[in-house]
Amino acid sequence: MKIELPEGLKADLPQSPFGKILSATPVVMTVVATALAGLASSEMTSAQYDRSLAAQLQSKAGDQWNFFQGKKLRGALQHNTLDAIFSTSEVHPLERTTLGSTLANTPAGTALESPAGQQALAVLIEGELPRVSTTPAPVVPTVHAALGALEATRPDAELTALLALVDDNALESAVRNAQTQVLALDAVIKPVAQVIDAIEKQLGHPGTAVTLRRDFTAARLGYNALRYDAESRLNQAIASLYELQVRKENLSADRHHRRSQKFFYGMLAAQMGVIISTLAMAARNRNLLWSLAAGAGAAAISFAVYVYLYV
Repeated sequence: MKIELPEGLKADLPQSPFGKILSATPVVMTVVATALAGLASSEMTSAQYDRSLAAQLQSKAGDQWNFFQGKKLRGALQHNTLDAIFSTSEVHPLERTTLGSTLANTPAGTALESPAGQQALAVLIEGELPRVSTTPAPVVPTVHAALGALEATRPDAELTALLALVDDNALESAVRNAQTQVLALDAVIKPVAQVIDAIEKQLGHPGTAVTLRRDFTAARLGYNALRYDAESRLNQAIASLYELQVRKENLSADRHHRRSQKFFYGMLAAQMGVIISTLAMAARNRNLLWSLAAGAGAAAISFAVYVYLYV
């Protein structure tokens, strides 16, 4: 028994390659439009994440700038006080023998004999901070170039071009290395500061020679000025690296925003393809519902264009 399709069904089936493509176009373009809409949404989410991360990094940079300013001001106060002492009285360098004999048989004298005490003596007498044991890792040339442009307040276009060459991992590694230097300096200075505090407490007792107390005060002010200057430079370096990260995240957010916008335009074009193909099929089959659907889609796209341009 031979099976034949009804004539009406045969008329609805595409009879040519173009007809087959035409019948499949609305489905394919709908899938493409949905995919592009998802990509546009994903890119916009990434842009928002990068903006949020940039805000967090800017907060960290602000904290480091506050540390830098505070320590720089404290260092300046130490220098000013030291200048006032030198201009109003006669100050002599500290002598190991005099200080050692004065602190003999005291807790401060015992602390002075320790390795930290010897470092404290070197700081007070020679005016040099103890060296940090860890050697700072070299900064990647691309990061160094971007830092130079940032510190020199170069135009944004030039800084953007330099940041495009900076690797995120290299920049993060530079931040970690700078933070490691801060911790290393704190670890070296902390025992020295404890010895100096013990000496100051002991010399504050009655009976201590005024000249020795004045000389020690001047040496301590010099030590504090050196310490604040060193710490402020490290805070400045960390803040500058954070500023680079902020700008890099903002550039990434701008890139994701542009990609989202282009994906959105692609989605509109795909939707237009759906509407046009649906109109073509509606005209071919004289289907009122398809015509209404296509008209509604065209109106929606027109409204979206109007809102984008004029609202």
